[in-house]
Amino acid sequence: MFSVKEVEGAIPTIELADSDAASRAVLAPARGGILTELTVGGRALLYLDRGTLDDRTANVRGGNPVLFPSPGKLAGDAWSAAGAAGQMRQHGFARTLPWSLDDHGTLESGGAYARLVLRSSEATRAQYPWDFRAELTYTLRGRALRIDLRITNETGDGAPPMPFGAGFHPYFAVSQADKARASIETRATRAFDNTTKREAPFSGFDLTRPEVDLHLLDHGSTESALSIEGDPGARIAVRGSPEFTHWVVWTLQGKDFVCLEPWTCPGNALNTGERLIHLRSRETRALWIELSA
Repeated sequence: MFSVKEVEGAIPTIELADSDAASRAVLAPARGGILTELTVGGRALLYLDRGTLDDRTANVRGGNPVLFPSPGKLAGDAWSAAGAAGQMRQHGFARTLPWSLDDHGTLESGGAYARLVLRSSEATRAQYPWDFRAELTYTLRGRALRIDLRITNETGDGAPPMPFGAGFHPYFAVSQADKARASIETRATRAFDNTTKREAPFSGFDLTRPEVDLHLLDHGSTESALSIEGDPGARIAVRGSPEFTHWVVWTLQGKDFVCLEPWTCPGNALNTGERLIHLRSRETRALWIELSA
């Protein structure tokens, strides 16, 4: 049985549920439209530092932040593209701004959904001079949560096409003790190590290191999965639309999470142009990812 519930509180949330599958997703529209909790088959999949969620001045550490219009860090927190330039902090502004609840309900075909919207404003134009509409639709069905992201360029005719990148930053719950048994599916042979700022051959992960921040340069797929040896119920699959070609793995020693992040482009793409998506006036691009267990 599918259901949707609005929950009031200091941080209002939307809860999607599938009781037959013991699945539940919790969204916080006011905190960047973020997915804060995901339970599948009664098992909690995401890590969340609740203090960072409750503190509206902090970046949320946990859940699944939405990265738009620039995943990753820009050189000098600045960008220049399409004849425009500006300042923007790491991972863009979508994860820090409030999204509005546009619609929610259950589907005749099965599923519970909620659609959130973020539109351009004075705050976004100060960093990024295009008008846009971003829609996030979360659909919970069985043991999977699909997240659809639709970006529309609402800038008038005559303006240059709108460049952007997008990504997601899921913090999967993995205890420090389990990191030695954790594995991530990839065909990558080269990676950029963001801790040393060097590109090197890649032969596997050591998730017990003080910090792992690896950008897989030739992952070769729009799918991956995180598994724990000896715990078949712990496998989490991530797959996305064809745009999600850049994958990042990040974790910190002493923190009970491993991030497996699908991005459409590398960090700093608003400067380099690498794999940016460009939208003409009134054009829309639809992207999606799915998390399942």
